Amino acid sequence: MEQVIISIGREFGSAGHEIAQKLSEHYGLPMYDHNLLDEIAGKKGLDSQTLREYDEVKRNRLLNRTVRGMDSSPARNLALMQFDFLREKAESGESFVVVGRCSETVLKSYQGLISIFVTGDMDKKVARIMELYHKTQKEAEDFIREKDRRRRQYHNSYCEFKWGDSRNYDLCINSSCLGPEETMHVLIQYIDARRRVQKQK
Repeated sequence: MEQVIISIGREFGSAGHEIAQKLSEHYGLPMYDHNLLDEIAGKKGLDSQTLREYDEVKRNRLLNRTVRGMDSSPARNLALMQFDFLREKAESGESFVVVGRCSETVLKSYQGLISIFVTGDMDKKVARIMELYHKTQKEAEDFIREKDRRRRQYHNSYCEFKWGDSRNYDLCINSSCLGPEETMHVLIQYIDARRRVQKQK
């Protein structure tokens, strides 16, 4: 099978993670999300729980400095370890699904990359978060805004293009229009078409 790397960026509450899992299962590919911290921790002899505290946290340029290639920011060091992990997987020829981690930018040079950004209507996202996390409407709205704020800050501190900017992805899709299951089927059609075109090159 030709290498395929499916990168999923997503707004919180858009079911992007669920869709990524469904794509992973459909194609029989490993999925990398928070679980890649466990692999990094195992290789580096680090505590994965400690790594989670710095996962997808933006780099504060005012509070850290770089000396002889070493950075004083744990968040930035972890981000770079994750980027290296993804590049190593891609370089080995492995096919996989990856959620977030600036993967649409980090893996842009690999021909098999298909980058997708999943959005959603606010009312649908709020309803989903209310159900999943047992929150009030106000709590869900605040939770979504905070999560997306953190994701945006993290992404934008490492990437030239802004988080969610359609120019940085092969396809952007609103999952609220069809729901997670049908959105996945649309994405499968797109991914399969991309793979056919790639084989013809």
